[in-house]
Amino acid sequence: MNRARPGEEEASRRSACAPPDPSAASVPGTPDRTHRPAGPAPRPTENTMEPHDPSTTAASTAHRETVEVLLPGTVSPEGLEIRRRTPDSPGPGEAAVRVEATGVSFAEQQMRRGKYFDQPPFPFVPGYDLVGTVTEVGPGTDPSLVGRRYAALTKTGAWTTRIVLPAADLVPVPEGVDPAEAEALVVNGVTAHRMLHRLARVRAGDTVLVLGANGGVGSLLVQLARHAGATVIGTASARHTEAVRALGAVPVDYRDPDLHTRIRELAPNGVRAVFDHVGGPGITASFAHVARGGTLVSYGTAATRDVPGNPMLPVLKLFARLLWWNALPNGRGAHFFNLWQGKRHPERYRRDLARDLGTVLGLHARGALTPRIAARLPLSEVAAAMALAESGTVVGKVVLLPHPRS
Repeated sequence: MNRARPGEEEASRRSACAPPDPSAASVPGTPDRTHRPAGPAPRPTENTMEPHDPSTTAASTAHRETVEVLLPGTVSPEGLEIRRRTPDSPGPGEAAVRVEATGVSFAEQQMRRGKYFDQPPFPFVPGYDLVGTVTEVGPGTDPSLVGRRYAALTKTGAWTTRIVLPAADLVPVPEGVDPAEAEALVVNGVTAHRMLHRLARVRAGDTVLVLGANGGVGSLLVQLARHAGATVIGTASARHTEAVRALGAVPVDYRDPDLHTRIRELAPNGVRAVFDHVGGPGITASFAHVARGGTLVSYGTAATRDVPGNPMLPVLKLFARLLWWNALPNGRGAHFFNLWQGKRHPERYRRDLARDLGTVLGLHARGALTPRIAARLPLSEVAAAMALAESGTVVGKVVLLPHPRS
């Protein structure tokens, strides 16, 4: 297993049993199925399905078969299964990618509970994004792609050693960028960039409030806002105060009973934007901090992750509340961020994604943006990775390495 780079927090397995910390969760918006692995998983060959086994190593079989993680139903992290099957061949306009890094996002946490809107029917292969190298292309596909590293937004299917994708969905990764660090910027980086610059339109001199400033999206929001010249107030648990301060934000303990009084002391006239991934009843307090001319950007419902019942009810309640607030004549806006907005126009969507992800990766390559990686674990240890990500005790994103020894 790769060792953490300097500055990363290698979280211990023990922390996966700690109480969840909603400040660390993140959700990249409403899902949408975009490529072949997103639907029901292909039928495995005989005797290729097995329970999760931490001793399984993908590298030894990388050239003979595809090794992937199957979500068979609403299971605990230990219920995830490892499957081996014959690799797919790329068709016209497609490319086969050797996956070097993928990750655990809030989306997979909801999917294993069967609570992610429009998720594929069980069983399927999860995995929202990836970074990897093209190993083969199909007929009519540019052969110069082979041997180059790309990132892709997949929504499902990325928890695998090898995947076939439309070549048009691949975004180049700058040379010299670590695959795990690039992976931590795909969903999280594009989400943070678009919310900050497209929805909130934050500029130099503004003050913003970021809930969960230690999380995968939150930590990038802090850095991007600071890069834009804004002042940032960031909520997190007490254990992550110094990590949030190191990112350039003013930290506030979200468990402090005087949390909102403290925020008003720091921003007595309100803030330009509030970025809220928590949802639930607390979103009313978030909206109260928005100054006239500002906006609330909601991008998740972490507060209701474990609430039983119809998973759409919390989302519909949130949408209704945001619509009502937008209708009020108070000069304040309220929006829900959807990463997949515009997907009905695929060419434009791909162009915008390449531009925005390229901007984020470029900032990282120039040293202006550093993704926080909580841990790097082999794909074979996906159960531990999922439990760790769900524990709410980590700073940044948990990254999976399908080929840890190569």
